[in-house]
Amino acid sequence: MPIITIMPHAQYCPTGVQLQSPVGNTICESLLENNIQIEHACDMSCACTTCHVIVHEGFSSLNEMEETEEDLLDRAWGLHPNSRLSCQAIVAQKNLVIEIPKYSINHAKENH
Repeated sequence: MPIITIMPHAQYCPTGVQLQSPVGNTICESLLENNIQIEHACDMSCACTTCHVIVHEGFSSLNEMEETEEDLLDRAWGLHPNSRLSCQAIVAQKNLVIEIPKYSINHAKENH
């Protein structure tokens, strides 16, 4: 199983964390299954940018972005060339290193 390394984030994982992810899961699903409570205000329907992540390693192994995701990413805080919506990025065979940005466009967190 591929390993997802999450860089330290003050709220979600202050010291960073590594977790195993089944191939075919989205990054968001794998984070949530491992108690990393990343925001996903649209319930993973590709309608917001609250689950935005920056993929530092393994970006090319992910599925190609669809137009809807590309359009939404323009609204994401801290956009980077290797940004993805974690609800749309499907884990393949390669290990990933991701960063969850410090902020999202959400002014109030949802209770998921």
